[in-house]
Amino acid sequence: MIKLDFKPVLAGLMVAAMASAPVLAQDSFAVSFADPAWDGETIPEGQQCSLQGGMGASPALEVTGLPEGTTQVNVAFNDETYQPMNDGGHGTLGFAVEEGATSATLPSVPGETEDLPEGVTIAAENRTSGDFLRPGYMPPCSGGNGNTYSADVSAIGEDGTELATTHITLGKY
Repeated sequence: MIKLDFKPVLAGLMVAAMASAPVLAQDSFAVSFADPAWDGETIPEGQQCSLQGGMGASPALEVTGLPEGTTQVNVAFNDETYQPMNDGGHGTLGFAVEEGATSATLPSVPGETEDLPEGVTIAAENRTSGDFLRPGYMPPCSGGNGNTYSADVSAIGEDGTELATTHITLGKY
């Protein structure tokens, strides 16, 4: 009886499969606050929605480790405490990135408006309704109930492919 050892064959197939699979540059892709008023603990005073007396704007962010081929960085804003507003419920902003850039500073963008700085687009509308219905990015609007706000940041390629993603906690309001 002949005994066959398939381990080397399987290992070779796994290496070939991994080499052809898309690679997300998770290890080096990172985001941090560009404005020291944002600390990830508490939403800064005045950065809430107009219904709560604020004139909120998104935080300016530093993004590093952009994968090769990144043409846009999308930032999806979430209220983690209120499930219907997860997965970009507060809107997703798209920021154009210079070809070949390995890092980018994403500017602060005013909330509740479609009047955006050059190079910034609304990649996905917020999912507000009723009295909360406003265009563009919707700043934290929980009335100071201690909800946790965050953002999912994604590097996007020219064909719309997500190249890498990371997460940042904005703070509680």
